[in-house]
Amino acid sequence: MNYDNVKELIGIINNSSFNEFEYKKGDFYVKMKKNSQNNSNYSVQTLASQNFDPKIESSIIPENISEPITIMPQEKVEIKSGNLVKAPIVGTFYQSSGPDKPPFVKVGDKVKEGDLLCIIEAMKIMNEIKSPYSGEIVEILVSNDNMVEYNQPLFRIV
Repeated sequence: MNYDNVKELIGIINNSSFNEFEYKKGDFYVKMKKNSQNNSNYSVQTLASQNFDPKIESSIIPENISEPITIMPQEKVEIKSGNLVKAPIVGTFYQSSGPDKPPFVKVGDKVKEGDLLCIIEAMKIMNEIKSPYSGEIVEILVSNDNMVEYNQPLFRIV
């Protein structure tokens, strides 16, 4: 979406009965809200990647906009590969069988399907969580003695 498209969109919203408008497509996000005191004033927020020209200065934005367009790049979400082992129950996560014992697994360890990964304590019952996958532990997503929720990712195995 370019500057002319945004300008056209402002005109459409100005002539409509809408008080607020939001639009998102891909990396582009725009939100317009009419000022309740005077319908010709707008508060505009814009979030875009390469599709919108960030060099547009507030001095060339029409006078009927109360705030300049704000352009912010969208955060890149890194998608990691591998299989997630998730908590089958709510409880307390333990990496070992006792405070003075070594953890069942560490990052870099090779595991086979059925190997013990951790214990989750729920209602004074120690539940052993076994690996549903074979591979290498590349990430432990929970700290020892922390509460975990149902279906919360615990380990990433590649």
